[in-house]
Amino acid sequence: MSSSPPVLLLDVDGVLNAVHPDLPEGWRRGTYNGYVLSWDPTVVARLREWHESGRVELQWLTTWTHLADRLLAEPMGLPRGLRTHAREEVLPTGYGEGRGGLPGWWKLAAARSVAEAEPDRRIVWIDDDLAQQAEDTREWLAAHGHVLVVAPEFVRGLTHAELDRVEAWLEDADSQVADLP
Repeated sequence: MSSSPPVLLLDVDGVLNAVHPDLPEGWRRGTYNGYVLSWDPTVVARLREWHESGRVELQWLTTWTHLADRLLAEPMGLPRGLRTHAREEVLPTGYGEGRGGLPGWWKLAAARSVAEAEPDRRIVWIDDDLAQQAEDTREWLAAHGHVLVVAPEFVRGLTHAELDRVEAWLEDADSQVADLP
C-alpha cells in the first residue's frame, strides 16, 4: 500500500458544474471561456479540505484540461497548480483513440496511466460520463479494485451524499491500514 494519499481524478462539467436551470440557494455562477458554470461551493470546499489535509491528491481529468487550473480553480474555491491530465490525439467529441494508441475513451486511457504509474496507490475517479462509458470501463475497473468511481448526474452535479460514499471508502482503507500488525 502506498504512503501517498489516494488520487482523486476530478471532472468539471456534470460534476462541479451542474446544469441547473434555476440556481439552487447558496450556489455560485460564473462565465468562463464563454461558458456559464454553476457550482455548489460547499461541495467544492469539502474537496479542497480533503486535498489540503492530505486526505487525497486532487488532479484534473476534464475536457477543460489546463483551463480548469487557469480559469476555474480559484473562482470555484480550489487550489491552483493541481496536476492536469490532457487529451492526446483524440477526436473532437472526446472519444476515440486515447493515450498510447489505446482504443476507447481518452479519460480511461489517462486513468490507466495514473494507475500504472503508481500501482499501489488508490484512485477515486469522479466523472458524470462514467455511466455512459460503462462498456469501455467495466473490464478495467473490475480488474482494479483500488479504483472507486462516482458518476454524478449531469444536471445535478456532485452531491454531499456521493462525497459521503467517497469518504466512507477512504475511511475503510484507513481502518484496514491501521489494523495491520
